[in-house]
Amino acid sequence: MSFDFGSLGAISVISLNFMVPIALTAIGEIFAEKAGVVNIGLEGIMLVGAFFAILVAWNTGNPYMGLLGGVATGLGFGALHAVISVWLKGDQIISGVGLNLFAIGFVPFATFAIWNVSGVFPPVSFSFGRIAEISTPWAPLSYFVPISVGVSILFWYLLKRTRWGYQVRATGENPEAADAVGIDVEKTRIIAVLIGSALAGLAGAYLSIDVVGQVTKDISAGRGFIALATVVFAGWNPLVGLVGALVFGYSQGAATWFAGVPALRDVIPHADYLLSAIPYIATLVVVAIAIGRRNAPKALGVAYKRE
Repeated sequence: MSFDFGSLGAISVISLNFMVPIALTAIGEIFAEKAGVVNIGLEGIMLVGAFFAILVAWNTGNPYMGLLGGVATGLGFGALHAVISVWLKGDQIISGVGLNLFAIGFVPFATFAIWNVSGVFPPVSFSFGRIAEISTPWAPLSYFVPISVGVSILFWYLLKRTRWGYQVRATGENPEAADAVGIDVEKTRIIAVLIGSALAGLAGAYLSIDVVGQVTKDISAGRGFIALATVVFAGWNPLVGLVGALVFGYSQGAATWFAGVPALRDVIPHADYLLSAIPYIATLVVVAIAIGRRNAPKALGVAYKRE
């Protein structure tokens, strides 16, 4: 297998498809964190969203219903996180950790309880229909790629150019001042958390429905944490968040392509395992470079208690 223009095209299409779950999750989290609420439970929301997407799609025979199931799951878990961290003034980090721990245990348990299989369901990718894709000369390109670009632009516009966006930013920077001018801090934060969690649920559904056609107990594979790192890299800017997602996407796309090169496997035993670590290493390097130059919202992670 030689590297040529066709190979570059194939890597690009694969990479753009891999970009989607990171982009959707990171953009949603940027919106939530701009309101002052951090959610480190994104990994768990993606995992459970992927599970319920397959469950709904399998029972309805409709992959689009599966996507809606993932969104609904994200909303449900987002509501739980919002109640704990915003309404009850609980610790946002502990709440997020709880979501992750629940998902890690729930998905393998529910997979076995419902389908009597361990680890993967269905055993082969389902055949009742897949999400429509854009045909390219190299590989199918998901419609979620342009959708992700559109979501990034939309959320940038909402945050920077709308009155509601100003309110969201105010609750994350100075909730006391926002409250003083009549902004409902709790309501604004809860809505922002729900939006961010819904996008994380959709990202999980995209993985299981559009990419794999299955759900596994580790299908999210750390992408929720990568999305959190992307938020920092982006400086809480949705447009830059899309760029950060591209870094991960291209790292994973290139690693996936090169893992299929026989000559590389002959030279480096188990090269696929080594290459699979590249996207995570690239993310760590990028975040390490950017983290000292980013300023988080001043009230991020701090529960607002009205006096």
